Amino acid sequence: MPWKASHRFARMSARKARLVADMIRGLDVQEALNILKFSPHRAAVMISKVLTSAVANANEDEADVESLMVAEARVDEGPTMKRFRPKDRGRAHPIAKRFSHIIVVVDQEGSAERDQ
Repeated sequence: MPWKASHRFARMSARKARLVADMIRGLDVQEALNILKFSPHRAAVMISKVLTSAVANANEDEADVESLMVAEARVDEGPTMKRFRPKDRGRAHPIAKRFSHIIVVVDQEGSAERDQ
């Protein structure tokens, strides 16, 4: 049974957060947390919190936390706040402040083979 956690409306562009999510997909949870801990990206902190929450959800259902792996890590685009920056000669340039939805799913190792 997979366990899921999400951070909706994270104040970061999905493109930047996907770089970090791609690093941990398919890894063991402990290894993924170590990678996120030493990653210099700002998204690593957010994804680490979501991963920790997914592990806590699995622990609530009394799953074997040691055998968990990251089954799915995806970052979807959220809404965009549109702002304008004043420029020279009375003009205005648009600024797009992007949001994203971070979703992490953990599952026990070997459960995909058992389901088939």
